[in-house]
Amino acid sequence: MTKLKYILVGFLLSLFVVLGSGCTWMDIVGSWLMQEPEVQEPPAASIPTQPAANPIDPAWQPPPCDGDGLPLPDFVDVVAKVKPAVVAIQTEVGAGSGWIIEEDGIIVTNNHVVSGAKEIAILLDDGRTFPSQEVRTDPLTDLAVVTIGVQDLPAADIGDSSKLRLGEPVAVIGNALGEGISMTGGWVSQIEVTLPVSAGQTLDDLIRTDAAINPGNSGGPLVNMAGEVIGITSVKIAQVGVEGFGYAISINTAKDVIDQLIVRGYVLRTYLGVRLSDVNPIVAFFNNLSVDKGAMVTFVSPDSPADEAGLKEGDVIVGLDDEGIANGRELIEGIHSRQIGQEVKIVYWRGNTEYTAYATLVESPPPY
Repeated sequence: MTKLKYILVGFLLSLFVVLGSGCTWMDIVGSWLMQEPEVQEPPAASIPTQPAANPIDPAWQPPPCDGDGLPLPDFVDVVAKVKPAVVAIQTEVGAGSGWIIEEDGIIVTNNHVVSGAKEIAILLDDGRTFPSQEVRTDPLTDLAVVTIGVQDLPAADIGDSSKLRLGEPVAVIGNALGEGISMTGGWVSQIEVTLPVSAGQTLDDLIRTDAAINPGNSGGPLVNMAGEVIGITSVKIAQVGVEGFGYAISINTAKDVIDQLIVRGYVLRTYLGVRLSDVNPIVAFFNNLSVDKGAMVTFVSPDSPADEAGLKEGDVIVGLDDEGIANGRELIEGIHSRQIGQEVKIVYWRGNTEYTAYATLVESPPPY
C-alpha cells in the first residue's frame, strides 16, 4: 500500500501517512498521537536482483540534455516521437510507467513503482515483454533505474527543465490505470515546488502541471513540445475540491541521481547513522520529553559517526551547527547538504539536560 501515498497526497500529509488498510479514524489518530513515523537515514533500498551497490554500467555516459530541440507542430507529433520510448511496468502489486534513457535497455521510473517487487515485467511499445534484470533505487528522491536484456531500443531525448516557463504546454505519457500507454496534455502550472510526501521525505524542484495524472502514470515522462523529457511523473494531490495538481520530478534534479544509480549502483550521500522520529507537543507529553519539537533518535548504527559522538536512543536532537532542528526531515536534509568529512555540531536533549556533541560525517554505506 506504500505506493498509494503518491496518489493520495492531501491535507493528511501534514499529520501522517496511511501505510495500510482497514484502519479506523481513531486507530490512525491514536497511533499518531503516541508516536510519529520513523525517519531512516539513509533510506533502505528496495529488493534488487543483485546487491544494489553493484554498478549497472561504470562507463555509462549520460545523454545530452541541452533542451535545444525544435518545437513540434502539435501534441500528435510529440506523442509520435516519445511514445516508442515509453514502457508499461507491471509488478505483483500494481502498474506503473517508465521511459528508456539508453538504447541498451536502461529504463528510468519511480522508486515507488518497483519498491519491494520480486517480479517486474516491462512491456515495450512494440508489444514485447521482458523481465527486469537489475533494479537500482533511491527512495529518498523516489527514483529508480531498471534494466532489461535487449538492445537497440528507441531512447527518449532529454530536455532542460530550467528553461521551463509558466504556461508552457506539456504532455504526460504513461500507463494510466494500467490500461496501456496513453497521453494527457496540459500546461506548466508551477515550477520549483517543494512537497512533503511522507514523514522524512520531501521532494524538491517539482514541476506542477494540470495535465491529468492517474494511477499507473508514475515513473513516466513529462515532455515538452520538442518531445524532450523534462520531468518524471511522481505525485498527484487527490482531494475533494482540488483539481489539476499533478507533479513531476524535474529532469535537472533527477539526472544526477540517475547517473549515480547507473554508474555506482547507489546514490552517494553524507551519513550520520541514525533513525529518527519527529517530536511534537503531543509526542513530548506522552513520552515525558523536555522539548516539544526536534528529532528523536530511535536507533544508532554501531560504529557510525553518531555512535562515536555518543548519541543514544531517546536523545532529541534540536540543533545542527547553528540551525534549529524541528523534525527528522530537517536533520536529514541538513546532513545531506554537508560534505563527507565535515564536522558538525549536534545539540540534543537527554532527559532534562541539554548536551552538545561533534560528529564527522562519512560516506553513506552502500545499500544491500
